[in-house]
Amino acid sequence: MAKINKNYLKLQGSYLFSRIGQKVREYQAAVPDAKIIRLGIGDVTQPIAPGVIRALHEAVDEMGKSETFRGYAPDLGYEFLRSVIAGKDYREQGCDISADEIFVSDGAKCDCANIQEIFAADSKIAVCDPVYPVYIDSNVMAGRTGAFDSAAGRYDGVVYMPCTASTGFVPDLPGDAPSEVPDLIYLCFPNNPTGAVMDRKRLQEWVDYANRHGSVILYDAAYEAYISEPDVPRSIYECEGARNCAIEFRSFSKTAGFTGLRLGFTVIPKDLEAGGDKLWPLWARRHGTKYNGAPYIIQRAGEAVYSDEGRREVRQQVSYYMENARIIREGLKEAGYEVYGGVNAPYIWLKTPEGMSDWEFFDYLLTKANVVGTPGSGFGPAGEDHFRLTAFGDREETKEALGRIISL
Repeated sequence: MAKINKNYLKLQGSYLFSRIGQKVREYQAAVPDAKIIRLGIGDVTQPIAPGVIRALHEAVDEMGKSETFRGYAPDLGYEFLRSVIAGKDYREQGCDISADEIFVSDGAKCDCANIQEIFAADSKIAVCDPVYPVYIDSNVMAGRTGAFDSAAGRYDGVVYMPCTASTGFVPDLPGDAPSEVPDLIYLCFPNNPTGAVMDRKRLQEWVDYANRHGSVILYDAAYEAYISEPDVPRSIYECEGARNCAIEFRSFSKTAGFTGLRLGFTVIPKDLEAGGDKLWPLWARRHGTKYNGAPYIIQRAGEAVYSDEGRREVRQQVSYYMENARIIREGLKEAGYEVYGGVNAPYIWLKTPEGMSDWEFFDYLLTKANVVGTPGSGFGPAGEDHFRLTAFGDREETKEALGRIISL
């Protein structure tokens, strides 16, 4: 008799953004004339850069000719893309990363969820709180957590690292006692959802901690293109010793607007071990077994992002979104809101008005201002009474949404 994976029954409700989408659809059905402005899900709105579009067209034409047709992609991704990533994203930043340590995929979300498969089922995980839900949910599905404690809003067996205003939304190091040391540490900086960053000195402390205890840091750097301050590292491999303790995830989704194209990559240094076993061969085996590679035309588009023209155009798009972030951040501050983020990340993290929970604030904005944001508790218990707005909207709609919020 077939049986289900009962770990899935421990998951709490629907995925956060699915729940938000359902609530918005129900409201839209009830009030069909409402003009809803969405500043909730971090999806981009600006079109793909012209230089990238040209590369896509050229690659499509190649697929129509027998002499340039391509079938399955190589397991790690095409060498032309991995080499330019290694050169532009890493060696230009002083990081010792080679092309064959880069695994091209269809996005960082999948890689962040799937990476846990190469680690032991009894690995203890540590996550920031609030946190991107995928880190937690993928480990729940794998049976790496206990039951959900509804009173605490947490899963048993997980090390939650509170990130609050008092800590600058950066977690404190776990303890050094054996019972306190996690095996796997998820870090995301610039952070989703708070927009916070970790400076180079602090990140080095995390690398030192991981190397001291044999932990592995799973470093989500999906928003590195939005960094504007000089002391904020773009890669964990800028830290000494990171090759021995860290895996890094990158995404083209927010950097170059590839949310509809799907492209990302994971970096696993060949030095990296867990319990004396190399991790590179394990991820290579998993990648080759369960994945057939990002399409050739998409990888050519990714390569074009690194051309002089592509980099210039992508920087212009990032600047566009960060100007949206400035408009939201400064406007809300002037209106009396307690606001964070929006300087090195496209997210604005705000305290909800006194006496109003984050989901109450969600409903309030939706019904009174027709603006959609994201309740902070959806990212973890430390996110309660906070709210996330994204800067990925259209400029005029962003201004209109801000005006609506302030008028309330």
